[in-house]
Amino acid sequence: MPVLPARSVAELMAFYAPLGFTARADPPPNSGYAIIGRGGIELHLHHSPDVDPLRTASSCYLYVTGADALFAEWKAVGVVTDPVTGSRLAPPQDTAYGMREFALVDPSGNLLRIGSPR
Repeated sequence: MPVLPARSVAELMAFYAPLGFTARADPPPNSGYAIIGRGGIELHLHHSPDVDPLRTASSCYLYVTGADALFAEWKAVGVVTDPVTGSRLAPPQDTAYGMREFALVDPSGNLLRIGSPR
């Protein structure tokens, strides 16, 4: 499972909620850890207050069945480039290795590459 650093776990949970992610378990109080999921996708978030979203090198790859449809859904809920948080959504592209992929950078600087077969 991807374990992504979060300046604030609550901030990332709020960021991912409109994208269809919900809490999978109640973390112990003050644990600084949360598990969120959407369908078969699960992300683990851990509190890392020193994360610099402009320098974070965390990333993960999410394999989905319809990258274009998911991109359109996320764009429709308003995930766009945000100069305040640094979050951004890059449009789908075809790869040389047969995938259709797009990218999302969250407010803590984590890169999610999302892809499906062409």
